[in-house]
Amino acid sequence: MKAAVFHGPHQPLTIENVDIDKPIGREVLVRTVASGVCHSDLHFVDGFYPFPTPAILGHEAAGIVEEVGLQVSEFKPGDHVIACLSVFCGHCDYCLTGRTHLCQTRPVRAKTDPPKLSWKGQPVNQFANLSAYAEQMLVHENALVKIDDSMPLDRAALIGCGVTTGVGAVLNTARIEAGSTVAVFGAGGVGLAAVQGARIAGARMIIAVDTVESKLAKAKELGATHGVNAKADDPVKQIRAMTNGGVDYSFECIGLKVAAEQCFDCIRPGGTATVVGMIPVGQKIELDGPAALHRAVPAGPAHARRDDHAPGQARGRQRGVPGHEGGRGLAHRPDARVASWSPPVWIDASC
Repeated sequence: MKAAVFHGPHQPLTIENVDIDKPIGREVLVRTVASGVCHSDLHFVDGFYPFPTPAILGHEAAGIVEEVGLQVSEFKPGDHVIACLSVFCGHCDYCLTGRTHLCQTRPVRAKTDPPKLSWKGQPVNQFANLSAYAEQMLVHENALVKIDDSMPLDRAALIGCGVTTGVGAVLNTARIEAGSTVAVFGAGGVGLAAVQGARIAGARMIIAVDTVESKLAKAKELGATHGVNAKADDPVKQIRAMTNGGVDYSFECIGLKVAAEQCFDCIRPGGTATVVGMIPVGQKIELDGPAALHRAVPAGPAHARRDDHAPGQARGRQRGVPGHEGGRGLAHRPDARVASWSPPVWIDASC
C-alpha cells in the first residue's frame, strides 16, 4: 500500500510503498477513506514531541472494514467505521472502572509476532496505534466504532479526534452546567467543537478567543456569543470585563503555554480551567500562587469523576491527566454495506 512515511522532525513526509500484515486475533484491516490532518500530528513533524522513526502518522480517520482477525466479534467486511486513538485493553483497572481513555496496557502485538507495518524489510512504527496516513490501517477492534453507512466518511473522520476531543472536554471532563459562562481559547478544529459542546450544554455566554478574525466569525456561526481578538488587547482583561470577574469554565484548545496560563487567569473563583491542547515537551505552565488559592475549591465526591475525558482539568489549580485523546464515544453499531472504492481524502483539521 502507499503511505506517507515520517522520517524525523523537520523532514518532509515521503510517499512510499509499505507492506501491511494480515489481521490476527482481534485486529481489523480497514481501508482508509478519509483522514484529518490534525495539528497534533504536526507537533511531531515540528519536533515538539518525540516519536521513533520510520513511522506513519495520522490518527483522525474513517474507512471501511476489509478483513478481520479470527477473534473479532463486532465487525465484518463492509462495515463503515471511525478510528479512535484511545484504543484500550478492556481488562486493566482503568478499563474495568469505565475510564478506558486512561488505559495503561493498550493492546499491541507481541515482540514475537511479525510487525504490522514494514518498509524495505524493516518495521515501521505505528502512530497512536492507528497510522492513518496510509491507504489501509491495521488496528485492534477496540480502536474502532461502527457507524451507519449513510454518514459521509470525510465528515466522520473528524469525529475520531477533533470533534470528540472538543465536545468531550466540555460535556465529559468539565461537565458544564446550563447557564454557565464559558471561554474557549483557540477557534480551530478542537476549539470549534468545544464551542458547539458548550452550546449543546446550554451555556448562556460562550466567548471564543483567537487572533484571526475569520476564525472568530466562524466560531460565532457555530454557537459562540462573543469573540475576543487576543492580538487587540489582553484577552484575560477583556473576558473579565465582559463577565464581571471571570468565566465559570475555560478551555485551552491550542497547545500554547501562554494560552494555558490565560485560560486559568480568566476563570472566576471556583471556576474550572481545562487544558486540551498539547503543550510542547519541556514547557512549564506558570500560575500565580495567590490566584490559585483564591480560585481553588475543595476536592470531593462531586468532582471525583470529572476527568472522564482525556484533557487535563483544573478546578482552581491544575490537575493533570494524559492529554488530547478522544473517548470511544459512539455505542451504536448498526449493520453497514460495502461501499465502492475511492482514494483517501485528506482533511485540514488543524487546531
